[in-house]
Amino acid sequence: MKTLRLLATFALSALPLMRAADAAAQRWTQYEPSFKAFAEQDAAKPFPKGGILFVGSSIFRQWTTVADQMAPLPVLNRAFGGSRTGDQIARFDQLVPRYAPRIVVYYCGSNDLKAKDADTPPVIFARFKEFSDRVRRWSPETRVVYVTSTRSPDRVRKWEQVDHFNALVRAHCAATPHHHFIDINPALVDDNGHPRLDLYQKDKLHFHPPAYEGFTVVIRPVLERLWAEVNAAK
Repeated sequence: MKTLRLLATFALSALPLMRAADAAAQRWTQYEPSFKAFAEQDAAKPFPKGGILFVGSSIFRQWTTVADQMAPLPVLNRAFGGSRTGDQIARFDQLVPRYAPRIVVYYCGSNDLKAKDADTPPVIFARFKEFSDRVRRWSPETRVVYVTSTRSPDRVRKWEQVDHFNALVRAHCAATPHHHFIDINPALVDDNGHPRLDLYQKDKLHFHPPAYEGFTVVIRPVLERLWAEVNAAK
């Protein structure tokens, strides 16, 4: 009986990941152009292994100047728009092992909360943790840097859930070797703590280029420190 209860508990805990994998498979056609473009870019100009890989959704995908703003750090952006945490798991082999990064910078989760079939923060966190666990199994020394989901003006009603998800990831990063948490939200608000609408596009979700200057100010020092660490450990 105890064995049956354990099996039932395991099956229930695995359901969110299984559902996410099924949903990701159904959305493959949405992302196929992005991965076709990645393959063409790789063929034209292969990216050296052992660099810094940015993965995630459109907040990173639209950061088209990230390699320049992080130079001379070796940065490759392989974010694809509209993606959710389950998609990062489903495309893991096409992202992490393919480029063999020493640092992975991750932004994803806000689309999970926005979707009509939105999941709860613990379920979304479970998928981030699965991605995190896969990185650790693939390369225990690879650093994972989580950049917080943003409290965007278009999702004010979701802010409590955004904060909950971010808090779960913060705790995980604090307890997990080589994991790092970056809160980007303070760079996106005014002195009163309100979102700076001038940084946002009309959809009040995506950013104008000046916002990414703020991203750079916050993220770059962390990556410089980690890059020095991974090179010192070689």
